[in-house]
Amino acid sequence: MDYIKIEQSGENIVVTGAGNFCLDDILQSGQCFRWEKLKDGAWHGIVSKYARTLRQDGTTLIFYGVSQDEFDQVWYRYFDFGRDYGMVKEKLSKDDVMRRAISYTPGMRVLNQEPWEALCSFILSQNNHIKRIRGLVLRLCENFGEKIDGGFAFPGPETLAKLTELDLAPVKSGFRAKYVLDAARKIASKEISLESIGGMTLQDADAHLQTISGVGPKVSACALLYGFGRAECVPRDVWINRVMERFYPDGIPAGIEDVAGLGQQYLFHTIRNSAEMLELSAKK
Repeated sequence: MDYIKIEQSGENIVVTGAGNFCLDDILQSGQCFRWEKLKDGAWHGIVSKYARTLRQDGTTLIFYGVSQDEFDQVWYRYFDFGRDYGMVKEKLSKDDVMRRAISYTPGMRVLNQEPWEALCSFILSQNNHIKRIRGLVLRLCENFGEKIDGGFAFPGPETLAKLTELDLAPVKSGFRAKYVLDAARKIASKEISLESIGGMTLQDADAHLQTISGVGPKVSACALLYGFGRAECVPRDVWINRVMERFYPDGIPAGIEDVAGLGQQYLFHTIRNSAEMLELSAKK
């Protein structure tokens, strides 16, 4: 197990011993869109109704202005501190391609985000690059989210369900607007139950989400992995399709199915930033 120490230091929380943790890699790996790296190397972002600044120095993390209660309720789960990433990496590293990806980004983690925010964000992500997705999410929050100290919260489905495509024009989301509204309306009316998805089989959860207009296999998989903690779910985009075609034409290696989504995150970040790391591991 990862043995970390969590202490309150004045108004901050300090986490020491975070060996399997790289804030830069985690927050730049395409799984979240509400974080900005500051000039001094720290990160500022919004989770739930908390706008906070975080910094990493080696294996030490500082959560500025965070109480112990807030850390326990929000940040511990968000950064997946309850999972033993040492064990995850040991399991995945039995495969040589995975091992090389992990060696490139050993501090990668998969975040546990709020389900609605994850679903809505990945609806907006369709046919987009990360910088533009961040802009779309920011404008959605600035225009329709609750004002909080330091920014805006992510607008809930009940808020967006009352809007029209014309209302969403300031977001500049194009064709995605109608999909966001359909998702919001189905969730607000309880036609889609986010609360029940955790107890469904992966197949049923995927089918449930795909009843939303514009939600196909990729958006559904992203929502399930990043918003519902379904670590077995593997989103397939152009990058992961390249990895699968090159190294796994017969599918993900046996024995890692329960953490395949985590393995996907190592692969995704590596092929986007250092494809040669994977190519060094030619399929035998």
